[in-house]
Amino acid sequence: MKKPTPRAEGVWASVTHATPLKRDATYDHRAQQAALGIELHHTDGRTTESVLVFTPDQVELYAIQFAQLIAKREQARQECR
Repeated sequence: MKKPTPRAEGVWASVTHATPLKRDATYDHRAQQAALGIELHHTDGRTTESVLVFTPDQVELYAIQFAQLIAKREQARQECR
């Protein structure tokens, strides 16, 4: 019977998805970047914390997209009543 290959030290399981942490986003005016804490979920069940960094243009783009998502959610709620 073949022995299982040991995992290489320092090798992480793949990331399946990321979720925002329940913390405020921050903006560094010197670096001109916004940062949002996130939790990375790995295929082996572990989680790690990281930071998602945005440029000012990305913040504006996602603000527009989130506003559209919020409007769509509200519209769906109204239609279900």
